[in-house]
Amino acid sequence: MSATAKAYTGGAPPLSCAHRRRRRGGAAGSAGHGLYFDGGSRSLVAVGGRPASPVTDLETSMVLWAERGEVAESRALWLELIHSTAAPGAAVAQRLIEAYARTGQFEELARVAGEAAARGCGPRAELFSAAVRAIGGAGQLEMMETALEEMASQGIAVDSATGNAVVSSYSRFGTLSDVDGAYRRLKRWRVLVERDAIRSVAAAYIARRKFYLLGEFLRDVGLGRRNVGNLLWNLLLLSYAANFKMKSLQREFLGMTAAGFSPDLTTFNIRALAFARMGMVWDLHLGFDHMAHLGVQPDLVTCGSVVDLYVDRRLALNLPFALGKMDLAGRAPRVATDPLVFEVFGKGDFHAGAEALLQSAEGRRGTQRRRRRWSYSDLVSFHLKKQYRSNQVIWNY
Repeated sequence: MSATAKAYTGGAPPLSCAHRRRRRGGAAGSAGHGLYFDGGSRSLVAVGGRPASPVTDLETSMVLWAERGEVAESRALWLELIHSTAAPGAAVAQRLIEAYARTGQFEELARVAGEAAARGCGPRAELFSAAVRAIGGAGQLEMMETALEEMASQGIAVDSATGNAVVSSYSRFGTLSDVDGAYRRLKRWRVLVERDAIRSVAAAYIARRKFYLLGEFLRDVGLGRRNVGNLLWNLLLLSYAANFKMKSLQREFLGMTAAGFSPDLTTFNIRALAFARMGMVWDLHLGFDHMAHLGVQPDLVTCGSVVDLYVDRRLALNLPFALGKMDLAGRAPRVATDPLVFEVFGKGDFHAGAEALLQSAEGRRGTQRRRRRWSYSDLVSFHLKKQYRSNQVIWNY
C-alpha cells in the first residue's frame, strides 16, 4: 500500500489540492469541497467549523485519485468504502468506473464493477451496463465482450442503452463484419436500435464508401420509424446522392413525402449538393421553391451549393437573382446541416471559406470593441472578390 493510503488508514485521508490548501490556511472554495482534516479531533470538518460527512469526502478523493491515475490510492479508499457500514451507491461506482475509463485502467474498472455488484452498491444491470459502455467507448472490444459474458452468466438482460453502446463501439473501432454481427445480435436481444447507434453505423459505412450496404441497413431498420425523425430517410437519400444516382434520389424523395415525412433542411441540402455537382440548375431552383413553400430556412450549405455552381460555370453575374429566391436578407449565417453530409460531399469552397472567416471573426471578439456582423451578402461578396483575385495572372518581367 502506498504512503498516501497508509496515511489515510492511520490518520488523515488523501485530500485534493484544494483541501490541502485549506489545511495550510487557504481560502475556502465551494461548499462541496470546503472540507479539511482537524488534527485534534482527527475528523473531517467544514471550513466554517461545521461537521462534514467523511463518506462524501472519501468518495470525492477516491474519484480524484482515479482521475490522476493513482490506482493504489483510489483502490485503498474504494476498499474502505465498500467494507464500511455506509456502502457507496451506484452513482459513486459509476463515477469511479468512468474515471478509470478515462485513464485507461480497464482491469481495475472491471474489478470495481464486479465488487460493486457483489456488495449490492446498486442494481447489477446498471453497474455492468456502465462498465460495458465505458470499456466499449474506449475501444476495448475484447474486454467489452468479457463484460457481456459476465452479464449473461449472472442472468442480467441487456437493456437498450447497453445494446446500442455495443453497436456504436463496434461501428467506431471494429470492421464492417463486426458491425453487422453487433446489429444482428441487437435484434436477437429484441432491442431497438436508437438514433446514436444508427448514426454510428451509418458513419462506418460512409467512411468505407459502402453506400449500397448503408441502404440495406436502413431498410432493415425500417424507414417508417417516427421516433428518429427524418434521419433514416436522409441517410437513404445520401446513399444515392453519393453515387449521383439522380433518378433513384428523386424516387426515394417522392417516397419520403408519400410516407408522410416532411423534408427538412438536411433533406434539401443533400439534393442541392447533388444537383450542384451535376450542374442541374433548373432542378436546384425547383428545390429552393419547394423549401420556400414549406418554410425551411437555408443555411451556408444551401447558399454554397448555388455560389459554387455559378462561379464554376462563370455565371456569377446571375447570383443576385438566384440568391434572392432564398430570402437571405437579414439572416445570420449558420450551418444546420447534418455533419454526415460533409463526410460524403465534403465542404464546398464557399462553405469552407465562410466558416473560416466566421470563426476568425469570433476569435477576435475579445480584442475588438466592435465585432463585424457578417451577412450572407457580405460572405458572397468576399468570396467573389477572392475568386477574382485568384484568377488574375501577374507577369513578372
